[in-house]
Amino acid sequence: MAKDTRLQKYLADCGVASRRKAEEMIAAGRVAVNGRRAKIGDKIDARRDRIMVDGETVRSGSDRYYVMLYKPRGFLSAVTDDRGRKCVTELVKDIPARLYPIGRLDKDSEGLLLLTNDGDFAQKIAHPSSGIAKIYRVTVRPKITEEQLTQLSVGVELDDGPAAPAAVRVLEQGEGRVVLEFVLHEGKNREIRRMCEAVGLEVARLKRTAIGGVKLGMLGQGKYRFLTNDEVRRLKAAAMKKAPRAAGRTEEKENAADQSHGGSRAGGRTSPRARCR
Repeated sequence: MAKDTRLQKYLADCGVASRRKAEEMIAAGRVAVNGRRAKIGDKIDARRDRIMVDGETVRSGSDRYYVMLYKPRGFLSAVTDDRGRKCVTELVKDIPARLYPIGRLDKDSEGLLLLTNDGDFAQKIAHPSSGIAKIYRVTVRPKITEEQLTQLSVGVELDDGPAAPAAVRVLEQGEGRVVLEFVLHEGKNREIRRMCEAVGLEVARLKRTAIGGVKLGMLGQGKYRFLTNDEVRRLKAAAMKKAPRAAGRTEEKENAADQSHGGSRAGGRTSPRARCR
């Protein structure tokens, strides 16, 4: 029997998770090959071996889903949650495949979130070295000074290391509040909130509006649409470009409370047109 496919690659190809996540699942003992617990580095014969994740058989498939969701506040960017909190997958449950989010938005944030069952695509987009630009509309209180704006632009020190410089500009100013636009190329946990806190600003609202040139547009809260083929191509192309200081940075830290390593089986497709639920 030819064992020619690495197990983590097979799981990613089947849409279970990215390769890195698949390795974590293997290390945690969640993956079995022909009834035996798998190990990191195992190779399989995809045509003959029986692969199971959390007791469920993994089946390969050629269809893939690429979805844009407007994540509302109050939802976790996770597949499931052991505390019973609301997860974004509840908003796409009518899609006949188990999707998982690419990266995250924290529970109190809203806006554009990508979901897929294509592990390789997720790995390309989420990996910190991709340096894909993400744009956020952030409302802060009470007001912002030139010094604070400069601090945010050049980068501030956080408890897990320095935040990379961000492109920050003022969009609106009102009584007791300011609306800012942030452009980031990295994905530290709750980064914008912690950056603002570090310079003495309170974040009242945080909304992601674009990823890699793909914009949220007029999509309603809690609604989703399929990415077009062109949008998928643009995201893949954006992942090939290295943003300044993005290459060589450490892996972005996961928020264990807001992420699940739950598996996904075959299914999905790219819609040639945007479609809203």
